[in-house]
Amino acid sequence: MERLRSCFARTQTWLQAGKYMSALVSELPSRNGWSVAEHAGDRAPDRSQRLLSRASWDERAAMSLVRKYAVAGLDEAARRSRRRRMTVGALDETGQEKQGTASAGVKRQYMGCAGRVANGINTVHLCYVREKTGHALAGARQWIPAEDIADPVKSLVTGLPLDLRFRTKGQLAIDILGEAYADGLAFDFVCGDEVYGSCTELREFLEDRGQAYVLRVASSFALTLAAGTTTCADVVKKLLKAKRAWEVRSVGRGSKGERWYAWAWLGTASPRHSLLVRRHLKTGELAFCYCYIPDGQFASKAQLIRAAGLRWPAEESFELGKDCFGLDQCQARLYTAILRHAVLVMAALAICAVTAAQLRSRTSTQARPPAGPDDRPPANPGLIPLTVREIKRLLAAALWHPKPPGHAARWLEWRRRHQARSRWFHQRARLARNYTLVN
Repeated sequence: MERLRSCFARTQTWLQAGKYMSALVSELPSRNGWSVAEHAGDRAPDRSQRLLSRASWDERAAMSLVRKYAVAGLDEAARRSRRRRMTVGALDETGQEKQGTASAGVKRQYMGCAGRVANGINTVHLCYVREKTGHALAGARQWIPAEDIADPVKSLVTGLPLDLRFRTKGQLAIDILGEAYADGLAFDFVCGDEVYGSCTELREFLEDRGQAYVLRVASSFALTLAAGTTTCADVVKKLLKAKRAWEVRSVGRGSKGERWYAWAWLGTASPRHSLLVRRHLKTGELAFCYCYIPDGQFASKAQLIRAAGLRWPAEESFELGKDCFGLDQCQARLYTAILRHAVLVMAALAICAVTAAQLRSRTSTQARPPAGPDDRPPANPGLIPLTVREIKRLLAAALWHPKPPGHAARWLEWRRRHQARSRWFHQRARLARNYTLVN
């Protein structure tokens, strides 16, 4: 919070942001305006709501400071290990289900968090990943449908900026990467799924900057080979007949051990571009990665495979952000309020991620992993290093403070009164409806 002081116009707003972050790292089952305000010791949720919607502070500058803090902390942890660790910028989006139509960017669309088409919002994130060290969210831009921007009434109600223009998710990724490069971030590779691999503008942006990338593409993606133009699906038909074209390699160690896949690497007509094909060993499911290596930079097949495997930490960051810090529990409706909640969640996650990364080597006493299926279990399995979840629990215990006398009783009364008021208005609205049966 000391680092973020310059982003706030008033000391009271800065102190309220500190209370808000303390609630984010607490053990609250849900982190909405009511629960956050009650945990902070406020008499009503007005201050927390004002912090997100109307208070004067620069959330863009705060995000930049959070990004620099996370990168510096993870880089320091990597230097302590005295090994060269790959740095990856992983692009991905995550969503939050919303009710009604009053939220900025809300629309019926496919929600990965729900696994179906649902009413909700989507936000594009950049995750800074240090191989075998740690990862943290380093940038965010909410996706807003074109029809909302074109509607002056909807724009005013949801608080959209006057200069906001429609941007696809690939273009939002360009904006986030531009801010990251302006803050001095550097990546060995940029990775992303098919949403970003299919964006020609994003690929051209990265190539103009001399940035290597490994981006997922669809099976219908067009490739230019020496023999002519073809698709990824047609290329694989030939690879499947040549068993020697496949090599089994691990993309890294997960919680259950090494993650093994079969890989094939194919050059294109361009010496700087190639296609990396991943094949699941059991199901045979295929995934295609379009790769670019700038002039003067060498990358082996093993490096590209490692980079492709470092996209999954973005999903883990989303899981931690939602489960531990309430990334998807924000009840805000306005565009700026949603972004401010995301920034404060990113700050809380960065604190825990950096702490866990720097304590990894000092808090791990795990026994050696088994070398074969017949190995006997060790007498003492040891302890895994402190994780982000455990660091968050330690912070929650350290930041807990007793509430003033009568605080719990006041909030009990406040909730009951507010719920009674809401119930009365709902009942009145139901009486105004026409329940006549239509033949």
